[in-house]
Amino acid sequence: MTILKSIDSTKLFHSEIPYKPMGKYVHFLTMRITESYPLFQTDSELNKARVSAGIVDKTPISRLAMFKRKQSTPERLVGRELLRNYGLMTAKECEYNVSFAMNNPDCIIYGFAIGDSGSEKSKVVVDTAFSINSFDATHETFTLNAPFEHGTMSEKGSVTSRINQQDHIKPQVFFPSIVTLKDPTEANFLYVFNNILRTRHYGAQTTRTGRVRNELIGVIFADGEIVSNLRWTQAIYDVMKESHNFDSTDPLNEESVLTAATSTIEALMTKEFIVHTDLLGAKFTPLLDEVKTLLGNEDSLKQVLQQADQEAKVYFKAHIEKPKKADKDKEKAAK
Repeated sequence: MTILKSIDSTKLFHSEIPYKPMGKYVHFLTMRITESYPLFQTDSELNKARVSAGIVDKTPISRLAMFKRKQSTPERLVGRELLRNYGLMTAKECEYNVSFAMNNPDCIIYGFAIGDSGSEKSKVVVDTAFSINSFDATHETFTLNAPFEHGTMSEKGSVTSRINQQDHIKPQVFFPSIVTLKDPTEANFLYVFNNILRTRHYGAQTTRTGRVRNELIGVIFADGEIVSNLRWTQAIYDVMKESHNFDSTDPLNEESVLTAATSTIEALMTKEFIVHTDLLGAKFTPLLDEVKTLLGNEDSLKQVLQQADQEAKVYFKAHIEKPKKADKDKEKAAK
C-alpha cells in the first residue's frame, strides 16, 4: 500500500528491503544552519579543513568541517526515540552502541556491528559537510567559568581555576549536506526524511547548545551517487562571491544561500552521467508539504513507523536471524 500521493511511489521505491544493492538512490539536499553556538570538535579543537574556496576561485581557505557521524548519530537517535515512544522498540532490547536488537528500522536502515553476532551495513550515506564561509568568519572564542554556589568565582579567599577558553561556531553558519539513502522503500524514505526534519541539536554538549535547523531544498532520485558536499559548497561559494555576499562581516543572507544552493545543484546535476529525477524548487514543494502534513499527524506517523518496523522484521528474519537448532536439524535430515 502506497502512502505518498505527490510522487510515483511504485516507480521510485522498492516494495521490500532488498538484500543486495539494486541501484536505487534518493539524495536529500539539506542546508544545515546553526542557530546557537554548536561544537563540532575532536580533541578540544573545532574540526576544520584546508580546501579551495570555490570551483572557479582556487584560493585556499580553511573551512569548518562537520564530520559524518556528527550528522548521522543525532538523526538516528531521534528516530530511535520515536520508535520507543510508539512501542516499537524498548531500551532493554535495543540500546545504542551497547546491544542492538538488529530487527528494527534503526538497525536495518542505519546499520550495526556486534562482533561475531552479526553486522549490517548502513543504507544511509552521509559525508563530511563544510561551511560556506571561511573558518575565521565562522567561529568565536568564549571564556567559560564554573562559579560556586553563591555565584562568584572565589570561595574562602581563593579564586577558582575553573576558567577555560573554547572556540564555538557562530549562529547562522551554513553547511550544505547531501544525505543519501540506498535502495529505499517508501516507509524507509519517510523514516529518514522525518529524522532529518526533526533533529534540532548536533555536536558536543547537545543538552545546552548545538541548535541546528535543517532546511531541505529538494530530493534527487537516481541510479547512482551524485556530487560531493565539498563540490556543492564550492559552487555555492563562487555564486555568492560573484554577488558580493562576502563583502560584509554580517552573516550570510539565508534566502540568498538557499537560492544559490538550488541553482548550483541544478547546474552540477547537468554534468552528471547518471539517470536522475530532480525535485527542486516548485517541484519539491508538493512533496515537502505532503510529508510534513503526514508526519505531523499521530495516526499517519504511527502508520509509517509500523510499516518501516514490519519491513525491518521481514528483512531480519530472511537475512540476519540465525536458524534455530531445530531448523538446522531439519536441514541436515533433508540432506
